[in-house]
Amino acid sequence: MTQHTVFGIRHHGPGSARSLERALVQLQPDTVLIEGPPEADALIELAAREDMAPPVALLTYVPDEPARAAFYPFARFSPEWRAIRHALAHDVPVRFMDLPAANKMADRGEREPRARIRTDPLAALAEVAGHGDPERWWEDVVESRREGDAFEAVTEAMAALREAFPEHDPSEERREAFMRQSIRAATKSAENVAIVCGAWHAPALTDLGPAAPDQRTLKGLPKVKVAATWVPWTYGLLARESGYGAGVDSPAWYDQLFDEADDPIPRWLSRAAQLLRAEGLDASAAQVVDAARLAMSLAGIRDRPLAGLDELLDATRAVLCHGSDVPLALVRAELVVGHRLGEVPEDTPMVPLQQDVSRLQRRLRLKPEAQVKEVTLDLRRANDRERSRLLHRLNLLGVPWGSPTASRGQGTFKEAFRLEWYPELALELIHAGRWGTTVHAAAAARVKARATEEDSVGALATLADAVLLADLPDALEAVLQALADRAALDRDTADLMAAVPPLAGILRYGDVRGSDTSSVARVLRGIVLRVAIGLPGAGVGADEETGARLASAVDGVNAALALLQDEELTRAWREALRRVSEGDRLPGTLAGRATRLLHDAGVLEPSKPMSRALSPGEDPERGASWIEGFIGTSGLVLVHDAELLTILDSWIATVAPDAFTNVLPLLRRAFSALPAGERRRLGERLRQPKGDSPLYFQDLDVEAARPALETVARLLGGT
Repeated sequence: MTQHTVFGIRHHGPGSARSLERALVQLQPDTVLIEGPPEADALIELAAREDMAPPVALLTYVPDEPARAAFYPFARFSPEWRAIRHALAHDVPVRFMDLPAANKMADRGEREPRARIRTDPLAALAEVAGHGDPERWWEDVVESRREGDAFEAVTEAMAALREAFPEHDPSEERREAFMRQSIRAATKSAENVAIVCGAWHAPALTDLGPAAPDQRTLKGLPKVKVAATWVPWTYGLLARESGYGAGVDSPAWYDQLFDEADDPIPRWLSRAAQLLRAEGLDASAAQVVDAARLAMSLAGIRDRPLAGLDELLDATRAVLCHGSDVPLALVRAELVVGHRLGEVPEDTPMVPLQQDVSRLQRRLRLKPEAQVKEVTLDLRRANDRERSRLLHRLNLLGVPWGSPTASRGQGTFKEAFRLEWYPELALELIHAGRWGTTVHAAAAARVKARATEEDSVGALATLADAVLLADLPDALEAVLQALADRAALDRDTADLMAAVPPLAGILRYGDVRGSDTSSVARVLRGIVLRVAIGLPGAGVGADEETGARLASAVDGVNAALALLQDEELTRAWREALRRVSEGDRLPGTLAGRATRLLHDAGVLEPSKPMSRALSPGEDPERGASWIEGFIGTSGLVLVHDAELLTILDSWIATVAPDAFTNVLPLLRRAFSALPAGERRRLGERLRQPKGDSPLYFQDLDVEAARPALETVARLLGGT
């Protein structure tokens, strides 16, 4: 006689997983149906491979629109995973029975968020019973005290919940209708069918009823073409409730609970103590014993048969962490959530770009890891250069596996990255696959497309810098050509200035990778000369806010040209700064900054420009802005130059009272940007009596004063 047995499970519940394994051994089904997308049926057999290591996820996506995708995660303690492994180990046919992803993804309508009671109904039952940990409730109530089959009791409880909280969700009705149809089809060729589904669906699948209503529900559903594959998953993603997360608060704890359900407390606390000791904290064996006793005592106080995660964390905080939440956060991250990243077999179906990335990862010995990892690459080594190229090319493709963390200015031959692989990057790779079948080809194609899309000269220069780092010569030529074309038409001096630092960086550091930068030099030369011509007029009539932005851009250009040490460009640039310094109609911040840069270069004495900017006939607010631009982030020039400090001191003393209230905030902002030590030294110099202060004599020309001194000596009767 044909029969089907429904096992309502808690997704990613280790208690459900152990119960299901025992039930399947007892039932010995000849077919197993599991809640999941049928498009992945051909991938199920990969779960039996030794090189398949959960957590993993089934990924279904629309090939033409990879952003339309869904993940179905599995951990080693997931009941569905245990059912798959059991069926494969016993050579029993196993299939997915949920509504196809082709139908789900064709429905773009807005959906209401799932009710919490349907998302995790066992947790809802546990909460009603006063238990904070659904897994401990399952152990304490459903398994430890059950009489008969636990799954029958769960199905009855779910039936009561569905009756008490009825919901009308068309998408759920379609899913359950398709599952019933899948069961009907399976029972035609099998006599003993095991059904593994979320506990909420169990009552709807126990009694199939007539097929006609389900056929009507499923008739005419839209479809799209869908592809499926396995991708590595992480415990961190399992713990996330948003996005593609599964909402499992404690996957690392569940992992241990799956293996050691009888008494997980001692081992977990021992691992916590070991973790804390590795961080240099005190956590002795005696404290582990005390923490275990406290956890059991808390369980007794809370009327629970055994201590759960809540009791363990409370005991860990009190005993091992000495009441502090800081070390407890480390314990949570490592032993409650965990950093495990799964693995999939090399021959798992992938788009060509994924295959190329996987091949490069193996060849370059750059293994993807879920935990954040800092790496420093030595660009003099061939393998490290290739690693750098791979990471930069992936960034250009929108796959940010490695983020640069240190400026190349810290060392010409060194480059630092912060690596973190997360499963969504697999989806980004699929999305990037439309640009090419290899990382090199795809990155080059993407860059060439961006070169035609960008309108900003500064953005194109930044792109050129990234392309050079990725070592894409053909793409670099396309970007530089677009940059030259845009620069020829761009009249925005600020935008042109934004292009100088990245282009100068290319010339300064490009030789480390053996790149040809001659075309970059030509483009940069043209841009700098245009900036030198346009800068004096760029700020005429502009407000101080615009002047501050221009001053910041001027700093960037000045630093970039200092790297290049090109005499012709430096000469043109300093002439532009001189004209800005002398400009009366320019924002004070910009004029002051130009004056300071010329002074630092040793080509301008700033006392005259400062006296002019702070003269009685000038607007006091512009004068304050001039001071802000001149000082910048270093006020040592005022500490060491008595004349400049005297000019500033005298100007402040003569500002009219009504204007001083407007000037004061500007001066406060200017001087607050200085380091505390510089502000203190300035205060000390200003507090010195003028007659006694050496600062008023530091510029004395002894030779020029000698005749006068000799005359005074004779008058005083000296020799």
